[in-house]
Amino acid sequence: MEQLVAMMEKAAGTAPATEFAAVAGRMDDSGIFVWIFLGFCALIVLLQTIPAILLMTGLVKGMASLVSNKIKTVVRKA
Repeated sequence: MEQLVAMMEKAAGTAPATEFAAVAGRMDDSGIFVWIFLGFCALIVLLQTIPAILLMTGLVKGMASLVSNKIKTVVRKA
């Protein structure tokens, strides 16, 4: 139990040092070109989703028609 208290005292002793280091605000010196580049990357990712959605829609339609045709042939044979 004493070891646990000692470890907690040590952890509490180092906490103010980390708080002091976090007092300084984050400086963001990203220029307009960085934001243009990040926007361009986001645009590429967004535009890549359109063909993927179309492909998945076509896949679902194809599988649905295949299953539908299979059910129709089974019903006709019965």
